[in-house]
Amino acid sequence: MKIILIAAVASNQVIGKDNQLIWKLSSDLKRFKNLTSGHYILMGRKTFESLGKPLPNRTHLIVTRNPEFHAPEGHYSFPNLEEAVVFCNKLEVEKLFIIGGGEIYKQALSFCDTLEITEVHAYPEGDTFFPTIDPKDWEETERENFTADERNEFPYSFVTYEKKAKP
Repeated sequence: MKIILIAAVASNQVIGKDNQLIWKLSSDLKRFKNLTSGHYILMGRKTFESLGKPLPNRTHLIVTRNPEFHAPEGHYSFPNLEEAVVFCNKLEVEKLFIIGGGEIYKQALSFCDTLEITEVHAYPEGDTFFPTIDPKDWEETERENFTADERNEFPYSFVTYEKKAKP
């Protein structure tokens, strides 16, 4: 199984405020949909609740410490990341996308294979941050740069990182 972390990250590592996205980037949302459709997506409970409802054509795996939480039919909840990953391995899931939030990103970064990052070239205020991508562990393999326009509030870059092999 390939584990892919996907996030939009500002220049100051901010990824959100009050459990919401803090920019309008139509191209990023389109990329997210194209990459994750038809796959399993893993997130924390607050991220799931911020979506409002399950995203179409994706199976949601929700990590929560709340034993009272029940995932909607056809989706699953787990007490921790490890159990969710074991579940996916048993099902022989081809790709698992980690979609947030901040705490889930911190916990998952070390065992992901690929990072699909939208670098948002801005310095917004926020209360949720993305962990630092260590160049000792990750190699940038692809980058596309874009300017701001009527549908994308800030300049941005789509960047792919692959985990470096351990010597």
